[in-house]
Amino acid sequence: MSTQSLLVELFTEELPPKALRKIGESFAELLSSSLKAQGLAMQDAAVTAYATPRRLAVHVENVLLQAPDKPVSQKLMPVSVALDANGQPTAALLKKLAALGADASVLASLKREGEGKNETLFLDSMVKGASLAEGLQKALDETLSRLPIPKVMQYQLADGWNTVNFVRPAHRLVALHGADIVPVSVLGLQAGRETIGHRFEAKNAVVSIKDADSYASQLREEGSVIANFDERRDEIVRQLQAAASRQGLKTIEDDALLDEVTALVELPNVLTGKFDEAFLDVPQECLILTMKANQKYFPLLEANGKLSNQFLIVSNIHPADPFAVIGGNERVVRPRLADAKFFFDQDRKKPLESRVPGLSKVVYHNKLGSQGERVERVMAIARAIGKMLGSEELAKHADRAALLAKADLLTDMVGEFPELQGIMGRYYALHDGEDPLVAEAIEDHYKPRFAGDVLPRNDVGVCVALADKLETLAGLFGIGQIPTGDKDPFALRRHALGVLRILIEESLPLSLAELVKLAFAVFPKGSLSEAHADAETFLFERLDGMMREQGYSANEVQAVLSMRPNQIWLVPRQLNAVRAFAGLAESASLAAANKRVGNILKKVEGGVPIEVDATHFVESAEKNLFDALTQFKPKADTAFESGDYTTSLQTLAALKTPVDDFFDHVMVNVDDPALRANRLALLNQLHQTMNRVADLSKLAS
Repeated sequence: MSTQSLLVELFTEELPPKALRKIGESFAELLSSSLKAQGLAMQDAAVTAYATPRRLAVHVENVLLQAPDKPVSQKLMPVSVALDANGQPTAALLKKLAALGADASVLASLKREGEGKNETLFLDSMVKGASLAEGLQKALDETLSRLPIPKVMQYQLADGWNTVNFVRPAHRLVALHGADIVPVSVLGLQAGRETIGHRFEAKNAVVSIKDADSYASQLREEGSVIANFDERRDEIVRQLQAAASRQGLKTIEDDALLDEVTALVELPNVLTGKFDEAFLDVPQECLILTMKANQKYFPLLEANGKLSNQFLIVSNIHPADPFAVIGGNERVVRPRLADAKFFFDQDRKKPLESRVPGLSKVVYHNKLGSQGERVERVMAIARAIGKMLGSEELAKHADRAALLAKADLLTDMVGEFPELQGIMGRYYALHDGEDPLVAEAIEDHYKPRFAGDVLPRNDVGVCVALADKLETLAGLFGIGQIPTGDKDPFALRRHALGVLRILIEESLPLSLAELVKLAFAVFPKGSLSEAHADAETFLFERLDGMMREQGYSANEVQAVLSMRPNQIWLVPRQLNAVRAFAGLAESASLAAANKRVGNILKKVEGGVPIEVDATHFVESAEKNLFDALTQFKPKADTAFESGDYTTSLQTLAALKTPVDDFFDHVMVNVDDPALRANRLALLNQLHQTMNRVADLSKLAS
């Protein structure tokens, strides 16, 4: 059968910019997948998504006008129900066949499957393939019902009576198979070939699409619209870089802002604006956020990373003289920057510390008290961590930083821009004359805020960041607010990963169990349930996932984490040692033997003997194993104690032969109690020697 390209476009009012990319990709994916499932499009057909502020579209290659017929096998009913004792069809079978459009004439062709009571009748038939009009209608209906729309609108159709639901009112529908219109309808619209070009720049206000393959080029040439989202985004990036380069500056990289701006324009034109240099006295984070969040501008930085007084505007029009557009944007941004300067000046009139008492009036959680109470708990944990790390001075600084860490929540600037919490705290603390280490810790205690984010830049920040995250985990686990499935409203997974990253990347010799215990201890007695174990397990589950993402296998990770190591910072070193050991020729045999030893010891009643008596050896194999342990255990232990886990495990490779010989020639559970106890003690010593770094039995397949 011959195929042609299919083009479907839904022209709407302005779509939500932050959701446009996702909606556009989903529109193309859902519609094309439905066509492929119905046999109307080839499985390898190329699919191109288009999305602009006022349209969603998809181009699918190799689409059939009629899907091929396909064989189907329909289950009817058990033979015992379908046929009577004489083998004749029952009324139930005839009724079922009639419902399927068949009659008694097909009885001879019915298939039987199964045996006895499970024997069932099946009807094989050919189902006529869907026409493109039928299949596309079904695909459109399914697609619109499943789009990831953040908020649905209800609006009235042109007839004045009926209403429909969609993300924004839709005004035109284009559906072309080659050059032919496909007769489908949706949202009260009948398919045609006409769409609307750019609101201001189009050569032809109404663009009549000749055929599916000319859609993008016609929109570009006649409608002045770059329909493809990625092409439009790339064009914006190209223009941004060129404009910045002309000024000897560089743009701020922000993919989310770039996506949003791409969703706001159909034919981008980048222009350069300026603001008064006096505003540069305000922290640049405030100015940058103001320009990006409120105006969708791209601030420009100097080579040293300092903010300049120039910014880039992505306009949707191309006037011959851009002066009016640039001037208008410069006038609009000025009061925004003036507001930021006002907030900054007003906030500095009050010391940060004077705001701390006000936190007692801010509810943190109805079961966990106020932000003021939370600050006291974080202070207690931060002080204790500072002392654990061996420094009274560190504990003192951590206590001070924790006291001030949340105070900027009550400033005007953070009230306007919550994203600046911590950042403004650092500026205000420095203005108040606080120690720079304390000021940096105020900003850094939120770090890492996301995957790949940097860690706190000094030890004070490390203490407060750990304290803040541990207090959150303990409090919310203690009141039963545990993440389930995809739901994690308090970002506890992120907090847990932050704790783990800090412990590992800062090589902190802190006991995870002690940290969890400390976090629970700062809450009033009886206010939390006993959830220490759950919180600790949650942390280990996150550590498991983190290590797997770094490329370690499930067996390697389980070998280490099943031991519940307390010193988390050593886990990567242990994993590397396990991986090196797993690569040895002897590893598989030793892992299997270790698993066997563990199973034997688990079944021992009344405790496993500890002391091995060499005078009780009967078989040469048990003496040889004891001698090998005596020779190699000290070397393995010495390497372990020095932190050389790889050498410690590789030393054990020498035990393969004596271990294999032992199991080949020695019966452990003999009748003689003394002999049995001595052999169990020998295996216990072997087990302890082999499992100091990791549980090697987890490597056994």
